[in-house]
Amino acid sequence: MGAAYVVRHAKAGDRSDWTGDDRMRPLTKSGRRQAQALADMLEDEPIDKILSSGYLRCVQTVASLAKSRGLPVETADELAEGTPLSDALRLIEKVADRPTVLCTHGDVVADLLYHLDERRVPLEGGLVFAKCSTWVLDVDHGDIVGGRYLPPSA
Repeated sequence: MGAAYVVRHAKAGDRSDWTGDDRMRPLTKSGRRQAQALADMLEDEPIDKILSSGYLRCVQTVASLAKSRGLPVETADELAEGTPLSDALRLIEKVADRPTVLCTHGDVVADLLYHLDERRVPLEGGLVFAKCSTWVLDVDHGDIVGGRYLPPSA
């Protein structure tokens, strides 16, 4: 059985306050603290790969984790904001044979959780997905069979 660590990006400030390209909106000071706390929280987890939406706030969320593991942050279009659920599910199926972190956006996490809930997949922690929280999904032969919620620690 494999595991996928689905992370919602850390705090990046209000979209309405940002005047540039939203893909370049960075983490706030509290978001950077959340990102470091994420790296600390996942310190003992067996992570082999780190994938992220190409949006700066997602890449920054997993940068400390990647650095502490000596792993690159690879970007994946399947994790971008507005991505269809089917694309995100295919990506999880493809990478879950080894423990992989996937950093994405609230809409992608919500779609995924509601999909799993509709299919009666056991989800420990309810349908919550705070910024910089993690869902540890258990994947068996490409099928998500369970999940547990790890709230943000900062």
